[in-house]
Amino acid sequence: MTATADEAVHEASGDSIAFSFGDPSAQLYGLARLGLSRADGGRQGSALALLFAGREPVAVLARGAVAVPEDAGWERIELDALRATVEAPLKRWTVSFDAGDGGGFALEFSALGGAAALQADDPVARLGGMAGYEQPCSVRGTVRAGGRVRGFDGLGQRGHSWGDAGWDRIGLARTVAAWTPASSTAVTAIRPAGATDHASESTWAALWESDAEEPRRAATQSAVAIRDCRLSTTYDGDGHARRAGLELWSSGADWPRRASGEVLCGSSLELGELRLDCAFFRWQLEGRAGVGRYDIVRRAA
Repeated sequence: MTATADEAVHEASGDSIAFSFGDPSAQLYGLARLGLSRADGGRQGSALALLFAGREPVAVLARGAVAVPEDAGWERIELDALRATVEAPLKRWTVSFDAGDGGGFALEFSALGGAAALQADDPVARLGGMAGYEQPCSVRGTVRAGGRVRGFDGLGQRGHSWGDAGWDRIGLARTVAAWTPASSTAVTAIRPAGATDHASESTWAALWESDAEEPRRAATQSAVAIRDCRLSTTYDGDGHARRAGLELWSSGADWPRRASGEVLCGSSLELGELRLDCAFFRWQLEGRAGVGRYDIVRRAA
């Protein structure tokens, strides 16, 4: 499950890196996504950032068509108010966001486990048009919210994806993640256009586990091969995810590893022709308390 890709920008119509993080004790949650693409023969960028304090979003950025130099790369990049660096390839990164109104963050991500790859020939990549990899991380730094600068010491995830998302054949795309000090999971589910339920979706999942019985802090996690993933979701009247369940079947196992989650906070953003429903969840992963994401992207109504 180790990714063969490096930190370079890939020769694809779309290439992006994404950071997500949560600290339930401080009630701070957020994400950042930086994208590079080609349009009309030139390069352009996109920047997305969202920060929650408690249940409320306190800083938001959604900007497309950001001018970038032709040689822009992931080693060090700035798109609008969002900045990211690669400090050590596949091991350590920084990301910062300055909302200009007293909100934002400056964080360092350190990999807890190796990169789990979504290969181009996987059914999810074939349907969705995107390949890439994900890594669980420990996250430290500072967050600015409500006029205060607060220390952050939590968990999160860093991902890299590239390709051409085929929204003519996609009904919706889900990104689900759960992080604990001892284990983490990442799930991608793609529903074909015209389908109406989870049963029609193609899914990819990664699981990382620590050998430590009761780690007090985030411990190194090793990848576990997953052969099947089942996702169930309960929604409110507006179609937002409120609860979710995961079953992760590893190779040779007679029973699945299970996770259950419920929403902590969330918000919806219109991103041109697409809508993002972003939520952070409180998770129980094999009896261990954690935090994570549940995002849904679909065409805007």
